[in-house]
Parts: sequence; structure tokens; C-alpha cells
Amino acid sequence: MASDSRMVALGFGKFARADRIFALERITGEERGDGRRTRVWIDGVTDPLIASRTEITILRDMGQESAVNAPELDEAMDLAARLAAAAEAGRVDLSDLGRRARRLLATTTPQEGRPRQPALR
Repeated sequence: MASDSRMVALGFGKFARADRIFALERITGEERGDGRRTRVWIDGVTDPLIASRTEITILRDMGQESAVNAPELDEAMDLAARLAAAAEAGRVDLSDLGRRARRLLATTTPQEGRPRQPALR
């Protein structure tokens, strides 16, 4: 099997070779936010890098689509996290949240004659 040496963007100018990434961990709770989405463990690097991209997006870029089971769930979780953060900060943009929610719902509801589409980012 050939080695996959493509570069994967982790965000904020950070890149890693796909064949050197050996673990991804979603950051949750209060640690998540402000560009902190995923811990990325890379062979030869002692501490994980903090990526501003979700683990699902990184997996897709690595060519691991089969490992991604529910892109809609990731989008819904991101939407919920944004809403919670905006509500705490007292600045909820209902127009933007409504648009994102409609787009997410459209991707999870198959329309006649059209297969279900992946969530847009």
C-alpha cells in the first residue's frame, strides 16, 4: 500500500502530512472555541497540535471519508456551540442561525428525485 504524504490543513497556517497523523480528538466543553476544535497527534511530535478545523473535516482531507459517519451531526453540534456562545455573549444573530439551521435541515431531508447532500460549511 502506498504512503499518503499529502498535506492536511489544520487551520491558522498549520499543516501536517496525512500519513503522520495518528489520532484526532474533538475538543469539548469550555476548552472548545476561539479556533480550538480538535487535538491532532502527529508521529514524532510530543504534544498534540490544536487545530481550528473539526476532526471530520480533517478526516475528509486525509481521504478517510469512510470514517466520517454523520457530517450532519458535526454541523448540528457546531451550530449548537455557536448558539450557546452567542447567547452567553448576549449577541445572537437569529437571521444567521436561522439560515444555517434551514441549510442543515435541507441536507438531512431527502427531496423527491434528489439524493441527500452533505452539509455545507
